[in-house]
Amino acid sequence: MINLNNGRLSDTDVARYWDDGFLFPVPVIDAAEAQAMRAELEGIEADWLDNGLPLPLNTYKRVNSHVVMPLADRIGRHPAILDVVEGIIGPDIMIYSVEFFIKEAKTKQIVSMHQDLTYWGLGAIDGLVTAWLALSPATPASGCMDFVRASHKNAILPHEDTFDANNLLSRGQEVRVDVAEADKVPIEIHPGQISLHHGLTIHGSGPNTSDDRRIAAVVRFVRPDVSQHVGGRDHAVLVRGQDRFGHFADVLQPSANFAPESLVLYDEIRAEQAKVMMAGAKGETAIYSGAD
Repeated sequence: MINLNNGRLSDTDVARYWDDGFLFPVPVIDAAEAQAMRAELEGIEADWLDNGLPLPLNTYKRVNSHVVMPLADRIGRHPAILDVVEGIIGPDIMIYSVEFFIKEAKTKQIVSMHQDLTYWGLGAIDGLVTAWLALSPATPASGCMDFVRASHKNAILPHEDTFDANNLLSRGQEVRVDVAEADKVPIEIHPGQISLHHGLTIHGSGPNTSDDRRIAAVVRFVRPDVSQHVGGRDHAVLVRGQDRFGHFADVLQPSANFAPESLVLYDEIRAEQAKVMMAGAKGETAIYSGAD
């Protein structure tokens, strides 16, 4: 367990992150608050599954949830998470995306071994960190992530698309490197804890063989100096410090779940990101299907 000092990472822990490409488990909120977040999310699922949304509910959970769901926006802005993230990327922090990654109980869904930055158009940068917040136990049995230590010191490696129906990634992308089981570090964390990982760290996860859903809120934070190199306009929202660069269009906070103005903005962002995320793909994925 990482011991925070007034909510902040120690210099030793920051150094460990940069050495390993990841850090865990970091306690940011108590289990009761995490349980309340889970209950709110599952309430949204119950209320909106068949409520006439333009896109499947899973798309909104998996892509840019913070644009249309106040819960996701609040998680991304949570001061305790930002205090930890500041130790990694500094005082100027933007939310690039918030996603809910869910593996249902007793399912075969997996995440193949990959590097996050492969298809995002941001380059092989240090200015992005992912905070992975457990809303239910993430254990080897439930399909917790596996990280490859120090793999972030590589460039972006070749990947291939699988479009496997059981793969939660947009393209089923998989790094074309043989990763030995002995090189995988299981990232077990529990409700209220986060893991942090670099955008180049090779990682993936296995199926959920447990009796509970494996639920995570995944927040991608970037420094304002990061920029989009492949696509056109990209979006992020400043949540701490200053943006002296103006590389990203702003994202307004959602006023309510799936408010009409939020849905319009969501479609604009999703369409722009699909051009980058799916560039060169020889297949189609449900979460970007129909995006112009």
